[in-house]
Amino acid sequence: MSSAETTSRVIVYALGGTIAMSTTTSGGVAPALSAHDLLASVPGLRESGITVEVQDFRRVPGASLTISDITALATEISDRLTDVDGVVVTQGTDTIEETVYLLDLLHAGPQPVIVTGAMRNPTLAGADGPANILAAIQTAASPHTRNQGALVVFGDDIHAARRVRKTHTTSLVTFQSPDGGPLGYLVEGRPRLLNRLTHRTVVPAKPADGIRVAVVPVTLGDDGTTLQALADHVDGLVVAGFGAGHVPSGLVSVLETLCARVPVVLSSRTGAGSVLATTYGFPGSERDLLARGLISAGYLDPIKARILLLTLLTTGCDQPTIATAFGAAGGYTDPSTWPWPIKCSKDN
Repeated sequence: MSSAETTSRVIVYALGGTIAMSTTTSGGVAPALSAHDLLASVPGLRESGITVEVQDFRRVPGASLTISDITALATEISDRLTDVDGVVVTQGTDTIEETVYLLDLLHAGPQPVIVTGAMRNPTLAGADGPANILAAIQTAASPHTRNQGALVVFGDDIHAARRVRKTHTTSLVTFQSPDGGPLGYLVEGRPRLLNRLTHRTVVPAKPADGIRVAVVPVTLGDDGTTLQALADHVDGLVVAGFGAGHVPSGLVSVLETLCARVPVVLSSRTGAGSVLATTYGFPGSERDLLARGLISAGYLDPIKARILLLTLLTTGCDQPTIATAFGAAGGYTDPSTWPWPIKCSKDN
């Protein structure tokens, strides 16, 4: 390991989750372990030469984290960037694909922010938490991961925030990046990036819990009842359409009416691939819906599209700016069109 890596400083924020759970008196497991407890269980950490600071930020299951929790964490991270070379966040895996993307949108610094967790709690044989923590700290300490924003490190894979998804309820390799694959891997304790992100998408915002953006998956025979019930209760909407971005013809007028009131983003429920733009021309096709005012999510899956739309709405920007941002973030327009360019220093 290089001297630059062995003298690095990393701060670990613990939010709870499976990685920090122990048995309760009433049965099952719940968050109980502190950040110090977590790091005490990591073999090889002392030998790494990395200086590690720990902080208990929250102690809740991943499912109970809120937008405000992650915004507060992003603010805390920003305040500490002058003191550290990298940041690690440990939390429950239920919401990692959402929290890491929100952190990515709010984190403008060159230091890597690494999110990790565990699928097996510490009471089980083969608990994966200690290995994931060590890999996350090694990745956060490395100069090779600078200016890549927020990343997920899990099972020695390194994933970009904008691509990663939880794909299995129990598998130790649940985190995958269907569109593009991992950025790289941990090999003998060192992160090796086989490809790098070429641009960042950071929003000058501090989202709170009051903005409501719904995700509605379209299903066979959908008559629009769910959409109509939500219409007066949301600030934005993400439609998870069939295939390349299609809905039943009966939903077209409902969506067009919604578009006149709030931003409506068209994504795909398939789990991989981009929404198309010009291929199909029937009522309810992607071509038809985009012409009626829906905004394409591009490669962003419905969950990521919701996080981006919610964050953009926090800025108060207009619908053309929202559409421009989705074009850059969704990968179907030039990254230079992102509304808030990030200036990077020469060493990044």
